[in-house]
Amino acid sequence: MRLFECGTLVPGCQWHTRAEEDAEVVRRAVEHMRTAHGEETIRENMVDNIKTRVRDEGSQQAA
Repeated sequence: MRLFECGTLVPGCQWHTRAEEDAEVVRRAVEHMRTAHGEETIRENMVDNIKTRVRDEGSQQAA
């Protein structure tokens, strides 16, 4: 299972999502950025930032 935690990109945000495929995790994260954080335009660098923060659910996060 793949995991994205929004707080790794937007400090203080507790939202997270998990899915089998990275593409689904990224899709959900982009939708969250639009609805929760008011991002009207999702630029390629935002998608890249999300992708770099997607990890295996069981793995430890870097400190």
